[in-house]
Amino acid sequence: MDWRGKIDKSWTLFLDRDGVINVRLIDDYVKNLGEFEFLPGVLDAFTIFAEKFGRIIIVTNQQGVGKGLMTLQDVDKVHDFMVKEIEKQKGRVDKIYVCPQLKSDPDNFRKPSPRMAYMAQHDFPEIDFDKSVMIGDSNSDIEFGKNAGMYTILIGDEPVKCKPDSQFESLIKFAKILK
Repeated sequence: MDWRGKIDKSWTLFLDRDGVINVRLIDDYVKNLGEFEFLPGVLDAFTIFAEKFGRIIIVTNQQGVGKGLMTLQDVDKVHDFMVKEIEKQKGRVDKIYVCPQLKSDPDNFRKPSPRMAYMAQHDFPEIDFDKSVMIGDSNSDIEFGKNAGMYTILIGDEPVKCKPDSQFESLIKFAKILK
């Protein structure tokens, strides 16, 4: 599918958090505000996204909660800060979906399961997965997007088994081609 030039307010943007919006801590979790750091250009990217997309949704696995390393309240504090900073730059986030479950939990809804996408579609019935883009930095993010029938974009150069539709070095590099 050639999506360039077709994205308008009828489209939805889904984004992973760690490694896409903020610095991903290797073999660790962002457990508090002091460990959260925006990646370069992300706030500017959200300004562009707010102009282009009708809905902007963040979907994030936060297994550190299930492991007892942090609480959902800790995650909420990080997200409140993140959204306020994005809004200061005239960007927006319509909703954040968090899966705190462990990979080993039966019936979990962690990515690559598309259940967080279905939750978003339930909350925002206008979401059409044929007009949705999923941006992530890992195989589970790309599989999540594919499982829901979205266009997928890989950020960074981590090797993935599931081939994305496009790949960019950073979120701002993708955002700039939308201008």
